Amino acid sequence: MAEREPSPLAAPVVVGVDGSTASLAAVDLAAREASLRRRPLRIVHAFIWPSLHVPLGPSPYGPPEGGLRHQAERILADATARARAVAPEVPVHGELITGAPAAVLRGCSHTAQLLVIGDRGLGGFTGLLVGSVAVQLAAHATCPVIVTRGSAEPAGPVLVGVDGSVANEPAIGFAFQEAALRGVPLTALHTWTHPVPGGADDLLPLVYDADDVAAEEARVLAEALAGWHDQYPDVVVHRELVRGGARKALIGATGQAQLAVVGARGRGGFAGLLLGSVSQAILHHAACPVAVVRHQRTAA
Repeated sequence: MAEREPSPLAAPVVVGVDGSTASLAAVDLAAREASLRRRPLRIVHAFIWPSLHVPLGPSPYGPPEGGLRHQAERILADATARARAVAPEVPVHGELITGAPAAVLRGCSHTAQLLVIGDRGLGGFTGLLVGSVAVQLAAHATCPVIVTRGSAEPAGPVLVGVDGSVANEPAIGFAFQEAALRGVPLTALHTWTHPVPGGADDLLPLVYDADDVAAEEARVLAEALAGWHDQYPDVVVHRELVRGGARKALIGATGQAQLAVVGARGRGGFAGLLLGSVSQAILHHAACPVAVVRHQRTAA
């Protein structure tokens, strides 16, 4: 049977570019994602300068190809050429949109299947591990967001953090989908910590059976995966049950993964936070690209 061609009318994979090294890495990843998903690729450069009312054309004393608009067009042209080299079969469209990067890309997320962004752009402060635009999009985009951190382990699995909450479901589904598309195993990691005394007045520690607790947590992990495994029966799943903190365990596991997937918020999250503390930690410290999934966009 002939391989299905990407439809230019399908919801695209969107990638934000600004000419930085991180954004070019995002273009490579986005092109591969578009190819795997049989989706077109939309490359977007947020052009903020018209909003600031500064001259956009070349200086009368400089070359005719100078100026802010020509620079932006070159950024788009370079990114488009790069994407076509990575995935020649993918329809690629470059677009210059007036506005601030976070606002522009958040708007694009409404019609995207997936949004890809570099961890830090040209305007990032050197002390930040992940730029503010990436953090804002991870918290506010209306489709899954992949942030290009570290370096993916080519032969590694997709890694997903599982906490058993309803909010975690879209992340698990996305991780199964990515593992199926990439043809790699899925590592599902669930952590737990032992009960501790409630305060200084407690004379004795809480009595519990570690084996019973571990068995219950294994059940939570199995139930969280069961429905998705039925949908993706060909995906090999490695279940990892770790006694310890979620942040440390997940960050450590990213060193052997090609993609880490987390939900925006899980158990214990404050209602006002759009990005939970564990997701924040993974986003800032992972050794591989990170997908933050608040929403799972259906095929269109």
